[in-house]
Amino acid sequence: MSDQYTSREQRRKQKENSKRGRGKQKGDKGKKSLFKRVLAIILLLGVICFVVGVGTFAYIASTAPELDDAKLTDPVSSVILDKNGKEITELGGEKRELVTYDEIPDKVKNAFIATEDVRFYKHSGIDFYRIGGAAVANVTSGFGAEGASTITQQVIKMSVLTPEKTVTRKVQEMWLALQLERKYSKEEILAMYLNKIDYARSQVFGVKKAAEFFFGKDLDELTLEEAALLAGLPQAPGAYDPYTHPDRAEKRRNTVLNLMAKHGFASKEEVEKAKQVPVTKSLIPIDEQEETDGEYTTFIDEVVKEVKQKTDVDVYSAGLKIHTTLDTDAQDYVDELLSTDNMVNWPDDKFQAGFTVVDTKTGAIRAVGAGRNRVARGLSFATGVNRQPGSTIKPILDYGPAVENLKWSTYHQLKDEPYEYSDGTHIGNYGGNYHGTVSIRKALEQSYNIPALKTFQAVGADKAREFGTDLGLNLPDPITEAYSIGGFSGGVTPTQMAGAYSAFGNNGVYNTPHTVTKVEFPDGNVMNLSPESDSVMHDYTAYMVTDMLKDVVKKGTGKAVSVPNATVAGKTGTTNFSKEDREKYNIPSSASPDAWFVGYSPNYTIAVWTGYESIEKGKYYMDTSQELGMAKQIFSKVMTHVSEDVKDEDFKKPSSVSEVTVEKGSANPGRLASKYTPDSAKVTELFVKGTEPSKVSKTYEKKAEEKEKEEEEKEEKKEDSNVKKPSGLSASYNKASNQIVLNWNYSGNTDGVSFRVSSTVDGQTGSSTTTNGTSATFEASSPNGNYTFTVVAVNSSGDESDGASTSLRIGTGDGSAGTDEETDDNNQDDQQGTRPEDEQPSEDDSGSDDENNNDNTNDEQNNEQPTPTQPTTPPSGNNGNDEGTDDGTGGTTETPTTPDTGGGQGTTTPTQPDEGTETPTTPTQPETAQ
Repeated sequence: MSDQYTSREQRRKQKENSKRGRGKQKGDKGKKSLFKRVLAIILLLGVICFVVGVGTFAYIASTAPELDDAKLTDPVSSVILDKNGKEITELGGEKRELVTYDEIPDKVKNAFIATEDVRFYKHSGIDFYRIGGAAVANVTSGFGAEGASTITQQVIKMSVLTPEKTVTRKVQEMWLALQLERKYSKEEILAMYLNKIDYARSQVFGVKKAAEFFFGKDLDELTLEEAALLAGLPQAPGAYDPYTHPDRAEKRRNTVLNLMAKHGFASKEEVEKAKQVPVTKSLIPIDEQEETDGEYTTFIDEVVKEVKQKTDVDVYSAGLKIHTTLDTDAQDYVDELLSTDNMVNWPDDKFQAGFTVVDTKTGAIRAVGAGRNRVARGLSFATGVNRQPGSTIKPILDYGPAVENLKWSTYHQLKDEPYEYSDGTHIGNYGGNYHGTVSIRKALEQSYNIPALKTFQAVGADKAREFGTDLGLNLPDPITEAYSIGGFSGGVTPTQMAGAYSAFGNNGVYNTPHTVTKVEFPDGNVMNLSPESDSVMHDYTAYMVTDMLKDVVKKGTGKAVSVPNATVAGKTGTTNFSKEDREKYNIPSSASPDAWFVGYSPNYTIAVWTGYESIEKGKYYMDTSQELGMAKQIFSKVMTHVSEDVKDEDFKKPSSVSEVTVEKGSANPGRLASKYTPDSAKVTELFVKGTEPSKVSKTYEKKAEEKEKEEEEKEEKKEDSNVKKPSGLSASYNKASNQIVLNWNYSGNTDGVSFRVSSTVDGQTGSSTTTNGTSATFEASSPNGNYTFTVVAVNSSGDESDGASTSLRIGTGDGSAGTDEETDDNNQDDQQGTRPEDEQPSEDDSGSDDENNNDNTNDEQNNEQPTPTQPTTPPSGNNGNDEGTDDGTGGTTETPTTPDTGGGQGTTTPTQPDEGTETPTTPTQPETAQ
């Protein structure tokens, strides 16, 4: 049984193994079959893609324009139009000097072939080998050592097609290159190429013209290093320009020399010898170049560069119609200002200025001030020279970012005090002064350095750099704290600064400054070159910075700027020499290499740089008020001119900004002024809506309470020290002596008290006297008349009491005397007198007897001080005080009356002047900033 069992088990295992073997064979066959299917699908897709690609290539190629012999050999002029579409000039091939293949020396041909297309004589218009090897060459020999396009393709690109970088254009370029190779010889194609090159210098195009311009030589006179320089420039003629960038030009020339050695066009010894020659050695000095005829040359220079940069087209041969932003009236004014002494007095012949006039709303460049005595396609101080911006950078890297990111108000307080950079280096203000706690408005207005640095630190270098780069500045990463006050390692151009500032005047919208709006090609295609607008900051930031910069012009460092027909905001800026340069060239510490003014209205923005070209060339610094003020003077002149026919308008405050009146000196974020705050301690500042202060200052409320209490105490003291009013005044007439005798009572302290007695007769001023007693005698000057007498008590301090008055009427006919007809009926004729004044009605009373009786109240209890009914005449001997008395009679004098016979002192004394009302003093104001 066991044997049978073993046999059955073996047979079963054999069957299972057999099945597994058959399954494995089937699996292997399945995998092979799947691979074949995938391969077939890939091949099919490849065939389909090839067919589609060929079909697409054929279709695109069929839409390519025909080869035009005239365009290939004869350049077509381009037309330049101003902002209104009016033609201003034509740039074209009639100035090109053509050369045949046989006239080109081998060293020149070899330099270009080694650089641009080393397999030129081997391919048929398209170098597929080079397309694959270009990437490797750029890595091993440096970027730009070799390109993918052949010389044949470049001829097509410069002659026939638009420069747009699309697949369609590239396919058409390759197709037409094949056609060109079929129609023309290699020699003819190479000559076409060498005659079409744009060297971006004074309308220099073509290798023959370039040799004459740069070296003053014919082609056959060029040295190896000169030929290499000409071959290296076309890749980027502006970047490798030997006049403005000699270091770059020399490096590029040496790359060409290395390629010539690599490909066997020159020996290593020749190349090494050529590399030792400075690139500037055989250049004709730029100031000896012949200036190109024609108008608006410096502006057209910028147009040519911009079109080249954006389209990669040779303006002088492409037959373009170029629409520019040029304002010919503005450019004419700028050219005259820079070329004559008619508008400004230039300090000397070497003094330079560069500036750009930009449309604030669009970024369109309306005029370019390239500099004094500039040649066409030469160095431009408006666009080609980078200088440190000084304090003009503060709105861009300090206060603008603070308002944008931290929502600081224009009132935000900072302390101007001795301070240091984070590395411990001292920083100071101009003049070495400190100003305590000030607002950022005040700090910007007066261009204090320390608050600017503190603001930069509060914002952070990264946020400040981001804000600046958004405004078109080329800033390194990272930037240091010295950038906060314009201490750049590189610099900026006036065009860049004009673009940056224009965004503040345009509600925070930035437009790249540009000279071209669109280009029309000969084939009818139109390329729009206007840059897109970019909102780079909140409208509240733009407006609040602008409002502070308006104060710079009104009362700050820019107050010398005068533009009568436009609302202007702006900022000044000056820079310092390094310690090394001051010592090396013996430069005064007060001298500046750069002076700026950048400003804008709602319509125009102008950035002006002034200074000298370089330290090495004669005069190189500014140290007089005339020199340092030239930037502001130029700005004023140009802004006034361009604004003449433009309606003046102010910058419009957005709804995101609130105007709030705060109390000066209150801490951040400021406190609202109270009803007690005097106007002198109030200031209206701008706040981002939602960040306004809510607390009301109590500083002056407490002071007001203290002052009120002080006034009350003073009033009480005054009342306590008041001079008592005389009482019981009576007058009697002695007919025998023809005298009137006055008597009165006085209840106050008589120490130092005198009495001034005055009289009127029938309404006319009569005699007056002063006495220390309580009686006085007057001679009756008229036998018939109405007499009124007033007695006033005066203390030694000059304080006066209210006046006590009485009237007396002397009768007629029988010579009897009577009292005033309003005197109490109880008076006796034989007494010839009157009752006391406090029982008599006032001379001014005109009411009924009942009303008069109601007035018989003790005047000592009456706080109201009545106006005297008649002015008094001051006595003589007033110690020279002719300024006038309390009665307003202008200081006239009167002969003293007869001394009192009734025992009173009749001697006259000068009348005392009125004590004026005390004016409340203004509380001391805390130090604040406007």
